Amino acid sequence: MIENSGFFHPILEFFQNIDPVLGAFIATTFTWLVTAAGAGLVFLFKDLSRKTLDGMLGFTGGVMIAASFWSLLSPAIEMSPGEGFVKAVPAAVGFALGALFLFFLDKLLPHLHLNFPSEKSEGIQTNWHRTILLVLAITLHNIPEGLAVGVLFGGVAAGIPEASIGGAVALAIGIGLQNFPEGTAVAFPLRRHGLSRRKSFFYGQLSAIVEPVAGVIGALAVMQMQPILPYALAFAAGAMIYVVIEEVVPETQMDKFTDVATLGFIGGFLVMMMLDVGLG
Repeated sequence: MIENSGFFHPILEFFQNIDPVLGAFIATTFTWLVTAAGAGLVFLFKDLSRKTLDGMLGFTGGVMIAASFWSLLSPAIEMSPGEGFVKAVPAAVGFALGALFLFFLDKLLPHLHLNFPSEKSEGIQTNWHRTILLVLAITLHNIPEGLAVGVLFGGVAAGIPEASIGGAVALAIGIGLQNFPEGTAVAFPLRRHGLSRRKSFFYGQLSAIVEPVAGVIGALAVMQMQPILPYALAFAAGAMIYVVIEEVVPETQMDKFTDVATLGFIGGFLVMMMLDVGLG
């Protein structure tokens, strides 16, 4: 795969020649920095239209859904032992646990979805500032994303054939691409609510700082306990799909630009599918 990777050859070669845990850290740091780049648009533009933000959020959802299948669920099923229904059990269990983990985190952690009024905040009731609640909502997205990248790098370190450097890099690039609009979608609403450009940028990038931490944890966990890899991959997939349905999709349906969001979703899905098939 590396021989046929063209433009991505130096990137794949670099990651193949370093420690996988370091690779997970670098890859998830990249996804964090792309979030910061998206938030940095607040320095260049006074505002972005709701139409643009909905299209970008739709793209985010498309990437997350495609990554959940192509990069996580499919490899989890392939590497599981057994035949028929038995072969799907680890992926099914991991997927359910990932979704339930986000479900309970969503109920406990105070947060506020984008484009929702303050009285619609979720989780344990608190008097925290709206800014903190918005950042926490996006942070929920980024925990499973960082974990997913780290788990794949851990699988490579464990020598599991279904886990490849190409697949791990493809997932990191895809997550990075969808993190750009996430950073933008946090920074501009904060700016509209009266925060300075500097503070809007700070909180926008802060939402993804958990990704390097989750990435390293995911890689180390799989390296220490190789049999959990199919469960861990499916866990990340379940968490990501829960986020898309619970948070991303409803946020794109709050205004009149639902068609734009849908086209963005299709575009994001296609980009992630091509990345994973091309590199993985």
